[in-house]
Amino acid sequence: MSSTETGQVTGTKDKDYNLIWFTEACLSNQLRMETYIQDAEREGDSELAELFRKAQAESRKGAEKGKELLRQRLAG
Repeated sequence: MSSTETGQVTGTKDKDYNLIWFTEACLSNQLRMETYIQDAEREGDSELAELFRKAQAESRKGAEKGKELLRQRLAG
């Protein structure tokens, strides 16, 4: 996919759609990381579990920022 795609391929060049997608991806990643954390803990790999916890925390931050921007834009 070209880094200059602005809607010609997907038909979607809406920055608000991009924000919605980003927020959903962050939320989805949080759920995925929970599974990975459990897998690592089950195998006794605390180092890997901690890596996934950190990734989950970063995804949570991204989701919260995305949700806040969405709230602001929907209210305005």
